[in-house]
Formats: sequence, C-alpha cells, structure tokens
Amino acid sequence: MGVAGVFFGVLVGWIIGTQQGSGRPPVPAAAAPAQASGAGATPQAPPLDESRASAMKMTAQQNPSDAVTRVQLGNMYFDAGRFQESADWYEQALKIHPKDVNASTDLGIAYYYMNQADRALAQFDKSLAIQPDHAKTLLNIGIVRAFGKQDLKGAAEVWQKVLDVAPSSEEARAARQGLDSMRSAHPEAGAPKGPGS
Repeated sequence: MGVAGVFFGVLVGWIIGTQQGSGRPPVPAAAAPAQASGAGATPQAPPLDESRASAMKMTAQQNPSDAVTRVQLGNMYFDAGRFQESADWYEQALKIHPKDVNASTDLGIAYYYMNQADRALAQFDKSLAIQPDHAKTLLNIGIVRAFGKQDLKGAAEVWQKVLDVAPSSEEARAARQGLDSMRSAHPEAGAPKGPGS
C-alpha cells in the first residue's frame, strides 16, 4: 500500500512528542513503523546523553512524586529512539500524575513506535478521556489509523475532527495536508471536505 509514500513526510513530525511544546526535534522517520511502507531512509536517532540520563534517574529515585523528571526522561529516551525505556518513564509519570494528557499522548506515540498500534490507540483513548478536544492526540490517532492500521477512512474522520476543534492550530494545518494528500491519492477513503479545506 502506497499510503506512507504519499503523505508520510507531511505528518511524520507530528507523531513525535510535540505534546510538550518543548521544541524537541522529531525522531527520524526511519524509526517509525511506517518506514516499511516505503518512507525512505533517514539518519539514525541521536545517542542518549547517558550522564544526563543517569543524573536525572537519581533525581527521580530521590523524589518518588516527581512526575516532571520522569516525563523528561521519557522524552530523552524517546528522542534517542529507545522507545521501551521511554514508555517505562511515561508510565511512571502517569502513575504520579494520571491526568497529564501530554504524557499520556507521548506514551501512546511510544507504543506506536514499538509496533503496538492497538495499544497506542487505547492510550490515546485515555488521553481523550482527560481532554476530549486535545488536537495533538486527535492528530496522532489519525496517523496511527492511517499508518498502523491502514484505516484511511478512520484517519480522515479524526483529522476532520482536528479541523473542527482547533481550526487555526498547527495540528489543523498538518491534518489538512494529510486530508488533501489522502483525497488526491485515495479518493475512495471518502475524506470529507471541512471548513478551511
């Protein structure tokens, strides 16, 4: 299926942990499960700064209620392409602060990168239970549906929802590009035209 080659590049930056708005660089597309669909090779993820990670782990161990440091560790491991360790830290953070929608969504993204699309979607459902209109969660649901589940119609529906709940956002811009590309390459997906399309 050529779906990844058509518009993977448009959205790859959005499935990365942009949730915190921290400006972290995206993990290269080579790490993504959709790579097998023909996205093309890109550079490897940067190595983990082991000394910084070690210091942060010590801080986390000394402060059992410190969710922020655990999220930061999750981000570091994610950026290094070490998704299982990333997920472990996000899970720990969510045990402390279960209503952190950004950590929840980042955890779902880590699951996706571990080739666990169903688990990612289940985690995104938890994010939406916290904040039903969370545009970044909705955008990522569409990405996982398109690339992880090959559910183009489902992806189109959720991307349309991004346009409805946050029409002026960067997420809406990415969703609009994904919808436009999908309409061009796969009109049978039935992507509806929405406001601003």
